Amino acid sequence: MKIIDAHMHLSHIEEFKRTAAEKSFVDYSVAGLLHEYAENGVVLGIGMGLTETQPDGFPDVEAVTPMGLDLTDELPPQFVYCLGINPFKLDEAAVARLEADLQKPNVVGLKIYLGYYPFYAYDSVYDPVYALAAKYQVPVVFHTGDTYSERGLLKYSHPLALDEVAVKHRDVNFMMAHFGDPWVLDGAEVVYKNRNMFADLSGLMVGDAANCKRLAESPLFFSHLRHAITYCDHYDKFLFGTDWPLAPVKSYIQFVQELIPAEYHEDVFYKTALKVFPKIKPLVE
Repeated sequence: MKIIDAHMHLSHIEEFKRTAAEKSFVDYSVAGLLHEYAENGVVLGIGMGLTETQPDGFPDVEAVTPMGLDLTDELPPQFVYCLGINPFKLDEAAVARLEADLQKPNVVGLKIYLGYYPFYAYDSVYDPVYALAAKYQVPVVFHTGDTYSERGLLKYSHPLALDEVAVKHRDVNFMMAHFGDPWVLDGAEVVYKNRNMFADLSGLMVGDAANCKRLAESPLFFSHLRHAITYCDHYDKFLFGTDWPLAPVKSYIQFVQELIPAEYHEDVFYKTALKVFPKIKPLVE
C-alpha cells in the first residue's frame, strides 16, 4: 500500500528540534525523513509551512507570509507543502506573494494556525486566503485543538469555529488538522455535517516508539478519539499524517492502522489525500 503523509514539518523551529532530540529520537533532517519514508512505503509528504524569526519565537508575529519549509534550500520531489499564513503579515503584498507561490507545482495548499494566532477561522482577515483557495482549487488546512506552545489561545482553535467557514465557502475544501483533539466529538460533527470538511489524524501523540505504544495501548487515552471516529462514520474523510518530527513514521503508521478498520486503510493512507490535495496527483499516480 502506498502512503501519503498529509501533515509533516521541515522548518527551523527550536521546539521541533528539541522534540526530535529529547522525545521522539528521530533524525530531524531531510535525509532523516526520506530514510523513514523509504523504509515505510511513504511516497509523498505534505509539509506545513512554518517559520520563526528568532529561536522559540513561534507563534511569531514577525514571520513573513507565506511561511515555507526552511530546513532545506531545495525540496526533494518527495516533498510538497502548504503555504503558512501569518495574519499579522497579510497585507496586499503578502497576498500577491501567496498567489505567485500557489502557481508553483510543489505548493499544494494553504495553512492557517488557529490558536497560535489570535483570530478565529471566520475572521475577515482570512478572506483573501479563502478567495485564493477557491481560485486555485487548493485546500486550506487549519491547526485545531491543543497548541504545542503554551502561548497559544485555545478558544481560537476549537473545531466548531470551522463550521461557519465551511458553510460560507462551499467551493473550498478544508482540512481540520489533528481532528480538533481533544474536542474530537465536536470535530466529528463538523466533518460529518460539511461535505467540504476533512480531518487529518496527525499529532495525536508525541514521543518515541515505546511511548507511542504505551499511549496507543492505554484503555482510556484514546477512547474519546475512537468514539469520535465511529460517530463521524465517514472514514473516507480522514487523512493519515504524522506531524513529524513529533513521532517516528513507523510508529505512527501502526497507530493509525489500529485506529482505522482495515477496509478503509487505502482511503485514509492514500486516496483521500488525492481528493483533498488535487495538485499531488501527477506526483504519485
